[in-house]
Amino acid sequence: MTEISKFRSLGRSNRRQFLAGATALGVGATVLGAPRIVRAAGGDVKVLNWQGYGTDFAPGLEAFQKASGFTVTHDYYTSEPEMMTKLRTNPGGYDVVLTNCVWNNLASKEGLVQPIDTAKIAHWNDLDPAFRDSERLNQDGKVYGVSWVWGTTGIAYNTDVYNPAPDTLAKLWDPALKKKVALRDDAVEAVSFAAIATGQDMNHPTDLGKVKAKLLELKDNVHYLWSSEDDWHKQFAAKAFDISAMWGGAAIRAKTGFKLPVGFYIPKEGGIGWFDGLAVAKNAPNADGAHAFINWMVDPEFYVAWETKEGAPASANPKAMAALPDSDPTKAAASDSEAIKRLQFMAPLSDKERQDYSDLWADVRTAFAM
Repeated sequence: MTEISKFRSLGRSNRRQFLAGATALGVGATVLGAPRIVRAAGGDVKVLNWQGYGTDFAPGLEAFQKASGFTVTHDYYTSEPEMMTKLRTNPGGYDVVLTNCVWNNLASKEGLVQPIDTAKIAHWNDLDPAFRDSERLNQDGKVYGVSWVWGTTGIAYNTDVYNPAPDTLAKLWDPALKKKVALRDDAVEAVSFAAIATGQDMNHPTDLGKVKAKLLELKDNVHYLWSSEDDWHKQFAAKAFDISAMWGGAAIRAKTGFKLPVGFYIPKEGGIGWFDGLAVAKNAPNADGAHAFINWMVDPEFYVAWETKEGAPASANPKAMAALPDSDPTKAAASDSEAIKRLQFMAPLSDKERQDYSDLWADVRTAFAM
């Protein structure tokens, strides 16, 4: 399957291939101005997200706040389990929450996020149906997340160190890279890459013994486990590592926004595909403000400014992708059909699988520290 419309069937299958922008409609380039929303009486919109991930992009916040009358404040998490814990322990404390395609269903089943009133999302019909209508964001005929951005997790590397660029996942296991490798401190991601490296289904590997053994082989190479994008930037700049598992959009932000010598590739063995949605938290104190803010996040005007000034994953709004200049690196990456074919997309995990991966990763982390 190559059409983006096929993406919605993603599930336990090994691969889903898609091209962003297949249904894109051209729009003229814009400059960041006032979002097209009705000015409200004011109030605060409290957002829960990763730090430095779009919703706290300063020019975008300024434009939104000026036009809407809403102020925006943030709280941050460094892992999806932490996000769930914050929602559970602080009911009524948030308006908007960033939920990954895997975690949105879990949050909605627990009653941690509420149905979206799509009539309040002016850009709703512009969103690509492959993401907008995905079962990852919809349950029982209700929408629990607005598709926002999609992207990849692959390998980032220091372009001052590697020339020519690597192209393989096996590079992480190169004996010459002792204490030069970084991984994200995340059980699911670690298992996913080790499963790909051992030729298994990323989401549901049948031989966890091979996965664990493969990860343990990285003991001498792994110098650093990162938990946030900001943390990664600082450690990369300090030359704590030369090569790392990393999000594609974050690698672009590191290069364009922080002027770091970062390159990125999807390994020839395969990489990880994902997409993120924006949800309204259960008992949100400012649900109207939450909807207005989410609508601004999927506005092409906001997206073009975010991507061109700072770097971002690909937008789930084809109009936003079409508005980017052809030279834009995210637009180019989203159109790389051969790289997209190498992706395995994240799928929901059972409670047992998630616990098994967590236990496995805990053992591996302990071994790394010894």
